[in-house]
Amino acid sequence: MDTVILDIGAALSHLAHSLTQGAAGFADLVQAQPPSPSAAPVGEAARELLPGATGAAGAAGGMPAGAAGGHGLAATKLDPLSLFWQADIIVKAVMLMLISASVWSWAIIIDKSMRLKMLYRRANAFEDRFWSGGSLEDLCDRMGPNPKDPMTSLFLAAMREWRRATGREGGATLSASLGQRIDRVMQITMSREIDGLERRLGFLASTGSVAPFVGLFGTVWGIMNSFHAIGASKDTSLATVAPGIAEALFATAIGLVAAIPAVVAYNKLSTDIDRYARRLEAFAGEFSAILSRQIEERIHPTPRSERLHLNGDRDD
Repeated sequence: MDTVILDIGAALSHLAHSLTQGAAGFADLVQAQPPSPSAAPVGEAARELLPGATGAAGAAGGMPAGAAGGHGLAATKLDPLSLFWQADIIVKAVMLMLISASVWSWAIIIDKSMRLKMLYRRANAFEDRFWSGGSLEDLCDRMGPNPKDPMTSLFLAAMREWRRATGREGGATLSASLGQRIDRVMQITMSREIDGLERRLGFLASTGSVAPFVGLFGTVWGIMNSFHAIGASKDTSLATVAPGIAEALFATAIGLVAAIPAVVAYNKLSTDIDRYARRLEAFAGEFSAILSRQIEERIHPTPRSERLHLNGDRDD
């Protein structure tokens, strides 16, 4: 009986020794086996969360720790020049178009603003001389043939028509249609001057309405490139997607920068030009009324003027 027990114990000891050696060999096999190709790669976010792993990989490859992440930081830096140079050629063309439109819009805004201020200042000076009580003939002679503002152009156009009529028809034979001709001449002159003031304002309106959509086109194109890069690299990490999306959104930002000042300036300049046009219309109406009274007095003299004329004849 003791012999049987000893034989069973020896057999169990031999079996346990065999299992221990098999387990150790299996563990060595598992450690030596490389990872499966289908295994998911470690993403950039995981590497950032595990700095030790990044440093170990860099040290093993002969590259200092942190060098691998430098390119990602440079690609996502919010620098306008960096975003421009890293963008696609189509996105670059969109950005250059929007920048050019913005520069030209600001040139128009500055030019129109300065010109309107000058025109208001000259209009004030001219009205002071016009209503000073002096002779209109002398004022017309002092203005010269080349007017420098629309209000002076109205005055000279009306005075040229008046002088042409009085020189040809004489002071006592003026026709009643002279007032209508003078009104028509002033209206034509005023329309021409207002058209000159409104020139290039249409570019501001077009920039304000089109620039956001042009920037949106650049954004859509940039996002398409980002998705194409995701498909080519088979990497959906944020470091792969963020640079292209940032460049795309930068195109929309430039579109808004070009559109917002253009819209605001267009509304402001249009209001100022309309107010100046109403001022010209008021002056044209007042001047036409003065000339109409002169025409009526020459066509139908008042009794007082006739009496003075008769007394003058009697004195002669």
